[in-house]
Amino acid sequence: MLSNPEFLAEGTAVLNLEKPDRVLVGGEIKTESGLNAVRSVCWMYEHWVPKERVLTSNIWSSELSKLAANAFLSQRISSVNSLSAICEATGADIEEVTKVIGTDARVGNKFLKTSVGWGGSCFKKDLLGLIYLCETCHLIDVANYWKQVISMNEYQKERFGRRIVTQMYGTVNRKKILLLGYAFKKDTGDTRESAAIDLCKFLTEERANLHVYDPKVPASEIMETFPKGVTVIDDPLKYVDGAHALVIATEWDEFKAYDYEAIFKKMVKPAFIFDGRNILDHEKLESIGFNVYAVGKRSKHESSF
Repeated sequence: MLSNPEFLAEGTAVLNLEKPDRVLVGGEIKTESGLNAVRSVCWMYEHWVPKERVLTSNIWSSELSKLAANAFLSQRISSVNSLSAICEATGADIEEVTKVIGTDARVGNKFLKTSVGWGGSCFKKDLLGLIYLCETCHLIDVANYWKQVISMNEYQKERFGRRIVTQMYGTVNRKKILLLGYAFKKDTGDTRESAAIDLCKFLTEERANLHVYDPKVPASEIMETFPKGVTVIDDPLKYVDGAHALVIATEWDEFKAYDYEAIFKKMVKPAFIFDGRNILDHEKLESIGFNVYAVGKRSKHESSF
């Protein structure tokens, strides 16, 4: 029996397969037959992967490494998102803070991007698998530690939704809001555990007139989850007339290229932008006239209802 976990990321899966950071093969490496089996799989990978990147371990280590890798990545994002709340409360800038943190060679600069919350098919699933393993081994304190990573992610999504309502004078009832992005990240149509779903649920419960756009997610999939209260649109620029707010939920590159001066003229004033991915030029948007709210940055328009 062998373990060969995959470490592919959506949107870059083929590249990850062609040029992986590492390949892991687990097996019964203390027995001759087990070691031969492991070597056979390693030999296959070594046809295109440098030998030093093909790692071996016992089966338990291999399986746990897969869970641990996604647990660490989700923990890292949850940690940065927790700092974003402090930044908004104090006036610190999360991008300045993470830039400083990332220069520390012990930390590195990867996965320090704050957002409305992480999603995808793997992070929560693997965290729950790790938590289950901890509880099975009666490691309750360890299980509770990893549960907090999920709790912080849920908190970030809820906090972002509450901020929208609070800054729009305490209500979004009947206000037209364009939610840009529904996939859990750009360059994929995958919506599993997407933060946008929670935002849609929150805003529809607050009775917003919600219009949703995503360049890759089929309208039928969105309507299956939200048959009422959500209008799926094929081009946000056609529906921006009379909108009160734009909400960036996915970091699609096309959102950076929009003509925001033209958009501003068509929106109800004051016109709001809530950047849940920090991908826009906030200073430029402010100069146009938008009230801009970004994750981890205190807005000059910030109120405390």
